[in-house]
Amino acid sequence: MNRPDAALPNHFELLATDGAARTGRLTTPHGVVRTPAFMPVGTAGAMKGMHWREVRDAGADIVLGNTYHLMLRPGAERIAALGGLQRFTGWNGPMLTDSGGFQVMSLADLRKVSEHAVTFRSHIDGAKVELSPERSIEVQRFLGSDIAMQMDECVRLPAEHADIERAMQLSLRWAERSKRAFESAPDGYMLFGIVQGGDVPQLRHASAQGLVAIGFHGYAIGGLAVGEPQAVMLAMIDETAPMLPTERPRYLMGVGTPDDILEAVKRGIDMFDCVMPTRNGRHGVAFTRFGQVNLRNARHADDPRPLDEESSWPSTRSYARAYLHHLVKAGETLGAMLLSEINIAYYQALMQGIRDAIAHGTFDEFYQRTREDWARGDIAPRQVD
Repeated sequence: MNRPDAALPNHFELLATDGAARTGRLTTPHGVVRTPAFMPVGTAGAMKGMHWREVRDAGADIVLGNTYHLMLRPGAERIAALGGLQRFTGWNGPMLTDSGGFQVMSLADLRKVSEHAVTFRSHIDGAKVELSPERSIEVQRFLGSDIAMQMDECVRLPAEHADIERAMQLSLRWAERSKRAFESAPDGYMLFGIVQGGDVPQLRHASAQGLVAIGFHGYAIGGLAVGEPQAVMLAMIDETAPMLPTERPRYLMGVGTPDDILEAVKRGIDMFDCVMPTRNGRHGVAFTRFGQVNLRNARHADDPRPLDEESSWPSTRSYARAYLHHLVKAGETLGAMLLSEINIAYYQALMQGIRDAIAHGTFDEFYQRTREDWARGDIAPRQVD
């Protein structure tokens, strides 16, 4: 059967599979993205607490920018006049921008949704702003992101069936308008559709079928990691992923923990994003192969050992736990910076391990070994005489 997306250029190459897990290569105007990929979130055109070179050195191929925040400050037209988001920020690599739909959900007290658009009050100065599918795509084109997302409405779970269905149907109509608005984009740039439907399998099916009938360069699963238990999220991936074209990239939006990512890769997901590595770093929590380590805990105060002496990332194997504990307790900015880079590096090392395992047909072994390391937990506290 001929699908509408068959007429669209496909920039994704599937290199290997192991069960449902996939590894591939996504080619963008600003470089190649190895998948599965984790996209660090640079909300306002910056990675909180990190320089772009650290993000790149840690292994990230692609980062995410936020349409809502950038359109309000410094302004999409201003960024376009300054050469686009890559030149403006100095990242000079692949970028994906979200549509603003998630912020619309989080600003429930400040916005009004209609068929035409969302009208909301700026959290910066209270100015009235209208964001339609056409304007969302226009802003993303001004930013110059390699991958743009359709405008959608995201519903926080749990929610009533009627509210989930209304938002899903509205998102489908907005998907059509987003695609029409994107038609003038230069070759090589991509638009992804977003599957909605909350925690209702039938609505997820209808949304996926509707998006495939419209046709996109890639497909995202949205509206998850918004308050539901992990089991519900995974069940919705199980319902949705098999309905998406195998030859197109699949993106699980806003996810998540290393555990979430590992489980989602097992179910055929290719791309992820989340603020968790940098946000947790700013709150004194490190991600390591031993699981999460809270540097605020007093057990680290006299411990000269690093977080993980076998890590390939210098800061993870070089800085003493006692020093990191001191920085966190003292509120020193350096503590947040070090833990943010340590966390981004761990996420990228996890993704590299996943890619290698899929390529070699050993994903099941990698999956079991990684989960065993997490379950074993952090090294025992140092005994002080």
